[in-house]
Amino acid sequence: MAIKVKLSNVGIAPRKVRQVCDLVRNKKASDAIKILRFCEKKEIAIALTKLINSGLAIANEANKYDLDNLVVGTIFADEGAMQKRIMPRAQGRAYKIRKRSSHVTVVLKEA
Repeated sequence: MAIKVKLSNVGIAPRKVRQVCDLVRNKKASDAIKILRFCEKKEIAIALTKLINSGLAIANEANKYDLDNLVVGTIFADEGAMQKRIMPRAQGRAYKIRKRSSHVTVVLKEA
């Protein structure tokens, strides 16, 4: 049995979120939180820490899981909605700006 936690519409591009996700994949939940604490990409690290802590809280309430043995089984970031903006440029041209967002999913399972 696994615990699945999702965070939708994070205002960060999925490519950037995936770089941090790769750091904590297949690590113990306690080790993953320690790694994220000292990660350089702070905004993403804080969001992932809150997501993992939410999963641990769900596991604690269920009383079916040993919190010391929980592992970040799968963690991935999918593309979310994209905000489209226009930047005026020289000679009457316009460039499109795509502000990307992402959906992050974390699955905690017992080792």
